[in-house]
Amino acid sequence: MFLIFDTETTGLPRNWNAPLTDADNWPRCIQIAWQLHDQDGKCVSHEDYLVRPDGYTIPYDAEKIHGISTALAEKEGISLVDVLEKFKIALDQCEFVAGHNVKFDLNIMGAEFLRLNDQNPLENFPLIDTCTEETATLCQLPGGRGGKFKLPTLSELHAHLLGTNFEEAHNATADVEATTRCFFELFRLGRIQPQALKNRGEVLQRLKSVLEAPVKGIGIKHENLKAASARLVELAIKEEEPIKTLSITEEEVLQKATYVHLHTHSQYSVLQSTSRINDLVKTAAADAMPAVALTDHANLMGAFHFIKAIKNHNAGLEEGQAPLKPIIGCEFFVCEDHQDRSRRDNGYQIVFLAKNKKGYDNLSKMSSIAYTEGFYYVPRIDKKIVETYKSDLIVLTGNMYGEVPSKILNVGDHQAEEALQWWHEQFGKDLYIELMRH
Repeated sequence: MFLIFDTETTGLPRNWNAPLTDADNWPRCIQIAWQLHDQDGKCVSHEDYLVRPDGYTIPYDAEKIHGISTALAEKEGISLVDVLEKFKIALDQCEFVAGHNVKFDLNIMGAEFLRLNDQNPLENFPLIDTCTEETATLCQLPGGRGGKFKLPTLSELHAHLLGTNFEEAHNATADVEATTRCFFELFRLGRIQPQALKNRGEVLQRLKSVLEAPVKGIGIKHENLKAASARLVELAIKEEEPIKTLSITEEEVLQKATYVHLHTHSQYSVLQSTSRINDLVKTAAADAMPAVALTDHANLMGAFHFIKAIKNHNAGLEEGQAPLKPIIGCEFFVCEDHQDRSRRDNGYQIVFLAKNKKGYDNLSKMSSIAYTEGFYYVPRIDKKIVETYKSDLIVLTGNMYGEVPSKILNVGDHQAEEALQWWHEQFGKDLYIELMRH
């Protein structure tokens, strides 16, 4: 028996080499589908389930891919305990586990079993993957590492083997059906020799003899999950009370507002910006800004030139003209452990502003540590360093690569709230939330 399965998740792990017991690292399964096929390739059973989220939400970027919203999963999903119990029953009936890039799905489900303090039943199963160097050589798609062919996506493999396009639905039921057709077609053509069947020549021979034509889909009707989530949003909007509008217009607010750039990069943010410091100062003055900040990536190399340029500007002002105030800052890469070089962790991008000379000294110390101790791909610090040198600093939550925005988009609302609480505990009234209107 072959069990072919696929999952949809809340995202990707930060560390692909982390143990499955690291619950914070591994994403959650929010949909699983599988088909059970006998030794002749005939479908014996098929099942699919949405998993009801318990204690977490489905992040924005994940929902954009597969269309499963938190509201839809809560409405149509079943408990993780029930899903794993049903999956175990299917595993008890099979001899081989298969999928496309199946190791990812194995890790996701293994982590879910371990979260429930259960043993991972997938550990010792013989695996058959349709995303390997064998299928890369078969499809011969350029773009792999080291000049090799790249590993094919499911849609690319489907098109090569079956001659028809399959737009990956990111609905586990559709992906499983497509994977199943590719799986058996590879055996029919004799184009796959998985390690799991190294000493099982009789299995390969039987499949090749009974599969006279490409396996057809079993005719599952795949729900459009994005449309289902959208319908729930529409219902929620209709039930909401109308938003009260302010009497003052947005234009009136903006006309009266004083604007200051507090997150600005110069030519010293290599590969990030080409803005010259003199031009930044001239533009800030032309826009009648009372101040401007310089927040280059992890370094203060432009600070001297920045202060000098503003001093020169202020020295040339006529009587009655308001001077421009310089604000020294830095955007740091804040990772989990700045001395860990076992994996690439660029961390989150967080903006710090010096309130005074002591704050500038602390920025200097953190920048030095980032380069002399924490450099791995990028200069890094971690939260322990932040706690040590947080005095006299203002912190902004950063752009979409900041910790709070990134967790809203890629991890979940609860984790984002926990991150925001940590930064607030450290900085109190000196924490500001950065908003991007884009």
